[in-house]
Amino acid sequence: MNTMVATFIILIVSIILMVTEKIPLALTAMCTTLALCLCGCLSASEAIAGFSNSNVILIGAFLIIGQAIFSTGIAHDIARFALRYAKTEKTQILAICLVTALLSGFLSNTGVTAMMMPIVMGVCHESGVHRSKLMMPISIGAGVGGTITLIGTVVNVIANTTMTEFGYEQQFSMFEFTKIGLPLSIITSILLATVLRPLLPDYEDDPSVVAVEEENFSSVPQWKKTLTVVLLIIAFLGMCFESQIGIKLHITASVCAALLCLTGILNEKEAMGSIHLKTIFILAGLLPLSTAMNNTGAGQLLADKVVAMAGNGMSPLVLMAVLYIACSILTQFISNTAAATIMCTVGCSIAQGLNADPRAILMAIVLGASFAYATPLGMPANTLVMGIGGYRFQDYTKVGLPLVLISFVYCMILLPIFYPLTLA
Repeated sequence: MNTMVATFIILIVSIILMVTEKIPLALTAMCTTLALCLCGCLSASEAIAGFSNSNVILIGAFLIIGQAIFSTGIAHDIARFALRYAKTEKTQILAICLVTALLSGFLSNTGVTAMMMPIVMGVCHESGVHRSKLMMPISIGAGVGGTITLIGTVVNVIANTTMTEFGYEQQFSMFEFTKIGLPLSIITSILLATVLRPLLPDYEDDPSVVAVEEENFSSVPQWKKTLTVVLLIIAFLGMCFESQIGIKLHITASVCAALLCLTGILNEKEAMGSIHLKTIFILAGLLPLSTAMNNTGAGQLLADKVVAMAGNGMSPLVLMAVLYIACSILTQFISNTAAATIMCTVGCSIAQGLNADPRAILMAIVLGASFAYATPLGMPANTLVMGIGGYRFQDYTKVGLPLVLISFVYCMILLPIFYPLTLA
């Protein structure tokens, strides 16, 4: 069989499997790579290259660093301190969404959500505010906060890795997302606490839902917290000045992760347990698809079709909007990791065909994949708060859809300014 045809068939089957999730995503990813290899679309070395990819290593290292921040109670202390001064429902919603967003910019979104839930349940008990009013701001904050830094969500890393697989030297830097993600996090928090607050459900708390106990970190030695903060600062400084010091991001992160274990802040079991193998296998398994699209010319063919459309008068802004909307719709119903993997591969193919800056296209795709508020299916954070908040499917749509639309308008204003897409 022609390798280009085989690549397209495997791509379509992979998309169907990821959308339906008939088999786990990680297994779909690995089967995709194996099928591409067996059909001659990839060499054996290309098939396993994802496991040694620098961005996959970066994610693994930061999962370990994030575990130290959780296990020493630093993240908990930050959240508790911020919520101490939120006394009214409006200020509580604002603080919860904003604090979750800021923490999610640097830590696992799912981990931050799980940590915030018992804290917020305590706030509800103390203030008398129903859980349904304060739980959804956690998941929304986790979603928008992922756009603050490169490591805020796996979706951002997928974009960088896909560009590498397509041979691009351009990469998103550590804080390149901040100029868009941080203001949007603040805007989202304010809107949720003011204009959109009446849309948040106000259900009576279900007495059958057992309150999750807040973890006690009083026994954690102060030196562990201090050293964790120092190593975190060193990691970020190393990433900010990567070009000046000549050390790659993933090496800096790996050194700090290793020091956390060597100093006894984390033991080996805790460090290994913090690495989410499902995420690693999804990343490493699906990234070779980008290589196959490039190798076989399937990506070029796809790009040619888009180039023909662009040649018929499609403006750069319309192209970015179409890609954003396509990814935004997809991510409401399937994992945002899967949505970004599919769309980033397509996006890089389009960028090659248009001879355009891939960052302009991939930033639109990444942002579209990040705001999965409108259903409980788009990201784990939505599902985590669903039971405790007593939410129904339509509650997410009622609150999330306006936020998705606002985010779209915001991004369509800023993206052409920061990433002008010039069609060749």
